[in-house]
Amino acid sequence: MKPKTAAPANEDDAPPQLTSSTMTTTKTVPNQQKKRKLVGYSNFKRANPHSDLFAVTRFHSIEFFCQDAKTTANRFAIALGMNVIGLSDQTTTGNVTYNSYAMKSNELVFVFTAPVMTEEKGYGRDLEGEKEDKNVSDETTKAIEEEKALAKRFVEKHGLAVKRVCLRVNDCKEAYAVSTKNGGVSVRAPRVLRNRKDGRQATVAEVALYGDVELRFVEDVTTHLDDDETYRYLDYDAVEQEQQEQSCKSEKRNYGLKRLDHCVGNVSDLIETVEYIEKMLGFHEFAEFVAADVGTVDSGLNSMVLANNDEFVLLPVNEPTFGTRRKSQIQTYLEANNGAGVQHLALKTDDIIHTVTEMKKYSGMFGGFDFQPPASEKYYQNLKAKVGDALSDETLKECERLGLLVDKDDQGVLIQIFTKPLTDRPTIFIEIIQRIGCEYPKEEKKEQAAGCGGFGKGNFAELFKSIENYEKSLEEAKNQAPTAAGK
Repeated sequence: MKPKTAAPANEDDAPPQLTSSTMTTTKTVPNQQKKRKLVGYSNFKRANPHSDLFAVTRFHSIEFFCQDAKTTANRFAIALGMNVIGLSDQTTTGNVTYNSYAMKSNELVFVFTAPVMTEEKGYGRDLEGEKEDKNVSDETTKAIEEEKALAKRFVEKHGLAVKRVCLRVNDCKEAYAVSTKNGGVSVRAPRVLRNRKDGRQATVAEVALYGDVELRFVEDVTTHLDDDETYRYLDYDAVEQEQQEQSCKSEKRNYGLKRLDHCVGNVSDLIETVEYIEKMLGFHEFAEFVAADVGTVDSGLNSMVLANNDEFVLLPVNEPTFGTRRKSQIQTYLEANNGAGVQHLALKTDDIIHTVTEMKKYSGMFGGFDFQPPASEKYYQNLKAKVGDALSDETLKECERLGLLVDKDDQGVLIQIFTKPLTDRPTIFIEIIQRIGCEYPKEEKKEQAAGCGGFGKGNFAELFKSIENYEKSLEEAKNQAPTAAGK
């Protein structure tokens, strides 16, 4: 569907539209004389100015676009221990535009949406029936076809990829009005989505984030992600486990994933993107890394992390660096993804040993995700000296057994591991993390400060080596392909 905006009172109030020209002009900071320069990890001084332009509380969900929603949802269920809690398709909701499954693990919610892959007239009979029963207009029918075509083009261009990063806000209309007034590129104006079965509703709106990725504002006072009650995702029907179709049935899975910790984007121009996000949301810089901090002798990147007021919404953004022996992994992503997009999603657990142990049961050809190779033997030999008494000897042994990476800063400890890319393209992957320390009392219980333990600066070199080796294996396979074909 083409981007729509709320009707402005006058032309001066109109939010910028999503066009090639506005994508250039709206991201420019007014009166800026010199381009902002990165200072790197060592020189960066963290401060929280509480500068949000409107209230953003947490990540709400992540929506992927894919070619087959049911198959993709089933794979993530096996790989991450998630459960189907909502769906929307022709059978359950009369949706003739797309099929969509909502998945949940504690506060973590993923949605998988696939456009209905039919010819333009493929659902003609059904649409005619809708017209007779519900007086659906020709304009609505046209809008459905346009929305299907838009989703289809996204999947053809990017493959399995994140389409929407969804944020919980206190007031969706305010979030949309303020963000677009401050340079945010409008995708679709606020509207109300209702669950047809229970009447629950949410107000949502979208602005452009980077590339073809949208930032969705969700105002949903009826949904509480931290409760055990059935979660009903917007206009989706709730799905009870025992009522799922046979292909979706399984014992309720839970590998211990709690929530989305951070969502990382890859772009071609870091400063331009960061200043665009800062300007429309008011987010502040939480951390910063340059090639000297994170790279190897072969490749590197620059990175900045943006955060909301309470720093539970973390949005790192990367750009490639050039002049190294190998192409930056960020540039490889941009080429394979046909532009900017979400590179990886970091999922938080309170027991990474349990979570990764469960995940690895399904690695290989068992439906789950494959992990990057473990770090070198020398890395684990030096780990005790690196983290001191922050982790027990038993925990360090388990980290080596599972190939987990460990880092420590002045606040806490970070344990992490990365999957290989989830599809044939070297694009999106998953990070599993556990943060230890940084706890403070809040309402008679302890809460952990966001970003505790940092982002694994001390592990970047090991991670880069793994990714570089993976990319080398792809290049070798590509070079051998003509020879193999000639046999």
